[in-house]
Amino acid sequence: MSGKTRAAAGSPAKKGPTSRPPRAGRDRFPRDYAVTRRFSLGEPRSFAVTGNGQWVIFLRSRSGTDPVTCLWAFDVESAKERLVADPALLLEDSAELVELPEAEQRRRERARESAEGITSYALDEAGEQACFAVSGQLFVVDIADGRMLPLAATTGPVFDPRLDPTGVRVAYVADRALRMVGRFEEDRLLVGEEDPDISWGLAEFVAAEEMGRSRGYWWSPNGQQLAVCRVDTRAVTTLYVADPANPDRVPTPHRYPRAGGTNATVELFVISLDDAQVKLRWDEQAFPYLASVFWSADRPLTLVVQSRDQRRVEVLVADVVSGATRRVSHDEDEIWVELVAGAPRWLGDALVTVVDGAEARRVEIDGRVVTPKELQVRAVLGTLGEDLLISGSLDPTEVHLFRVSAQGRTQQLTSVSGVHGGVAAGEVMVLSCRSMDSFGTTVEVQVGGEVVAQLASLAERPKLTPRGGFYVVGDRQLRTVLLLPRKKSLTPPFPVLLDPYGGPHAQRVLRSRNELLVSQWFADQGFAVLIVDGRGTPGRSPQWERAVWGDLAGPVLDDQVDALHALAAVEDRLDTERVGIRGWSFGGYLAALAVLRRPDVFGAAVAGAPVTDWRLYDTHYTERYLGHPEEYPEHYERTSLLGDAARLQRPLLLIHGMADDNVVVAHTLQLSAALLAAGRGHSVLPLSGVTHMTPQEVVAENLLRLQSQFLRDALGMNASAPV
Repeated sequence: MSGKTRAAAGSPAKKGPTSRPPRAGRDRFPRDYAVTRRFSLGEPRSFAVTGNGQWVIFLRSRSGTDPVTCLWAFDVESAKERLVADPALLLEDSAELVELPEAEQRRRERARESAEGITSYALDEAGEQACFAVSGQLFVVDIADGRMLPLAATTGPVFDPRLDPTGVRVAYVADRALRMVGRFEEDRLLVGEEDPDISWGLAEFVAAEEMGRSRGYWWSPNGQQLAVCRVDTRAVTTLYVADPANPDRVPTPHRYPRAGGTNATVELFVISLDDAQVKLRWDEQAFPYLASVFWSADRPLTLVVQSRDQRRVEVLVADVVSGATRRVSHDEDEIWVELVAGAPRWLGDALVTVVDGAEARRVEIDGRVVTPKELQVRAVLGTLGEDLLISGSLDPTEVHLFRVSAQGRTQQLTSVSGVHGGVAAGEVMVLSCRSMDSFGTTVEVQVGGEVVAQLASLAERPKLTPRGGFYVVGDRQLRTVLLLPRKKSLTPPFPVLLDPYGGPHAQRVLRSRNELLVSQWFADQGFAVLIVDGRGTPGRSPQWERAVWGDLAGPVLDDQVDALHALAAVEDRLDTERVGIRGWSFGGYLAALAVLRRPDVFGAAVAGAPVTDWRLYDTHYTERYLGHPEEYPEHYERTSLLGDAARLQRPLLLIHGMADDNVVVAHTLQLSAALLAAGRGHSVLPLSGVTHMTPQEVVAENLLRLQSQFLRDALGMNASAPV
């Protein structure tokens, strides 16, 4: 991948065609959706509450169309916010193009980060200073007055800078090595190697993409040591991400661990500031995955390791002098052990874990269940006073916040129907809410349960309002939402468009207005849009999620078809003789699967960035659901689309970013080759320079229009209406 930043603006140059205004009379939604990055620009996000509860730190751009994110601080006592750092001002004296570090480009891709400017930051323990990188340059700012603190010159483009807890030094990664600089110390190398396939302080691909671990080093509470990952990718398969539109450019090598293949070797060292090194020891053969690391005050260095088959997880504490580790918790499951965000963690001297019961995911403190059986835990968000702050669901279409004491008292903190998130420190909590009652995200700051302020959102307001009807249908009580055209000139019955994700770790049927905007736009093009969360999707129960083990095709597709038929039995506005389906990533796989295996139901499909053969996808995700391909080859045969190529009878549009390093373009090209060999006509839309995301304005805008036109043509709809 490549991405350049003009330092004066602090934001990457746009790739591909330049943006342009919509033609007169054209529906503006696709354009607005693209320019606002899905109406996310201008919203406050990435919150942190400082340890003393004085400040709430967050990111936000200056408007709903400004992609450059700034750092802001909200003073809890005065209930006032102010700008702390603006990238455009920080770099206004520099006009040269600065190459974003490759590690930063990959981090943004793994995090699905579409904004620019300051996209991450780190605080010292007291919350008095923040550090961040812009265009590979390091900055440290005093939160109270916004003054930039002087530092010695750094070496190379800076990635992932982190202040030590005392606020005196900053560690950072440059050119695969971990370095350090201080206010009173010159820049120096802490640890690194010259081999380009060995890195220190970085997260390997599957950790960042699949485990939720985006970092590769951690400061000790006293600021005198660091726990640092050493990642060796020499044995990992090399894929090459090329740019066919610019054949003079050398393809980018990408170490990608395909299912059944070799993973990176990940080791954890404790590095002292006097250059002493201690390697931590555990059974790396039995537990090769390092899932998470945490090192909090008055608690030992703690790490979570996982077996390759993901059926066993251990929590270990380390002796940083000898390197020995000791197991303090163990979890196992005959199918897989789920990694849950924010857990394990320490609550005082007690260990907090999240484990799966027969009917619900639950919180345990020192092995004792403290959450009610009807609550499906989503994540551990932090501590609120002496209690835990968690998110969870009583209804899978909603996410609420709960306060849980060590004694098992559970208090629901949110009541508005919707999707809630939060962070806290002491009795200060930042609570976010997305609902069907308003656009975007509402953010409140609370102290002791009382609202002291609402953080302003500068996001643009969409010109359309989703009108979704939520249903529970069929024998499996499938959660669905149906969106119908708002134009009175369009009369039923309407052709149906299924618009799912449908796979693990993501939901589409949520009571949140912004999540339904695109689906409503498609409905306004004349479709009855149906979204279904079937087996494998989160928020319902561990058993529901594990129903797809060994088969990511059959149960997932059956639930889409069953929901369609069950809803059509009670809803006469659906034309089940004309049914299309669209999706991206897993949703793209599901869309192609549907048109290949159920042409009796589906008349057309748009498959964006689809996985077509799971042997090409990564180890950690794929083997969790299908097992190792040498042990379970039948699972891979059952779920591959390549063997179904000769069955294609309906129009199929395949869309893929040529620079995608997650679902590589080989997926689409291999399916296209199989379809051609079988003599089956189809369409392929390659996106030059585009990754698994589509943040480019022209791409994001016109992809919506082209998909709508393709589906309307394929289903025989009136093509005269503008799209």
